[in-house]
Amino acid sequence: MSRSYSQLNLADRRRLYHFVERKVPINEMARQLGRHRSTIYREIRRNTFHDRELPEYSGYFPTVADDIRKERRRRLRKLMRHPQLRALVIEQLEALWSPEQIAGRLFADGVSAVRVCTETIYRFIYGKEDQALELYQHLPEGRRKRRPRRSRKPRDGSIPLDCRISQRPDFIADRSQFGHWEGDLLIFRRDLGEANVTSLVERKSRYTVMIKNGSRHSRPLIDKIIDAFSPLPAFARQSFTFDRGTEFRGFKALEDGLGARSWFCDPNSPWQKGAVENTNKRIRRFVPSDTDLSAVNQPQLVALAHHLNSLPRKCLGYRTPAEVFMAHLRESG
Repeated sequence: MSRSYSQLNLADRRRLYHFVERKVPINEMARQLGRHRSTIYREIRRNTFHDRELPEYSGYFPTVADDIRKERRRRLRKLMRHPQLRALVIEQLEALWSPEQIAGRLFADGVSAVRVCTETIYRFIYGKEDQALELYQHLPEGRRKRRPRRSRKPRDGSIPLDCRISQRPDFIADRSQFGHWEGDLLIFRRDLGEANVTSLVERKSRYTVMIKNGSRHSRPLIDKIIDAFSPLPAFARQSFTFDRGTEFRGFKALEDGLGARSWFCDPNSPWQKGAVENTNKRIRRFVPSDTDLSAVNQPQLVALAHHLNSLPRKCLGYRTPAEVFMAHLRESG
């Protein structure tokens, strides 16, 4: 596997064509191609050939799909080839129009010579410095903050294929089973030290565990997770889903110490562990990013987690996470 993301090539599309013809499930296509299922969905949706006059000839064909992809790439350079179009886009950005509004208005006006899609505008706003055409500087301040920053996450190749979220069983994703957790790291201002907090949330009950760490070194952090979860029965700690932060690269110790599988989200995809992201927002109300963790000890974090676990949640039928978590422990025990 490549150590960084690579686009689907013609050979991949030929394999995908045979999968589509055989009506193979999307998840199985993704597994055999070593891709995320969303990549397969997007490829089929965007590069399927549609014949309006003869619909029976419509379908996904590898060479046609590759040509559609090349044509799309060619159109993405439209802003570079057409100065007048670029000036129009900049003018509307300065007027605080969003890329969707700009593209939609151009389409509504029906002037084919100056039409441009939303994707094209976003690509040149948030793309590499030499491709951005200075469009980024014309965004409102609030939108500038959305610009991707250099990630602290390891490259794609550092995560084994069988640990990626595309390989995670579907029953975990729909929260139908108990004992599957999501984990993340809450980071604070650098000038206040290297201390941080590991937040872990059980997906079905939303039960929260918080652990203070002295640094972001992986093995001590993983060891603390093992210590915290060892008292639980095995069915209550079956798996953990993390992002690709380097602090979780010692994940194999979780399987050795707890017998728990680890899964990793796709790069820059926090929504794939939405339960812990939602919980992090709740935690930040009490410990914002400018908190000095040297003045916060583990018992205080345990007390905060107890408070969060004692609040009724609409998604739980207004029961508390603690009630739901303990109920599952009693039922399965």
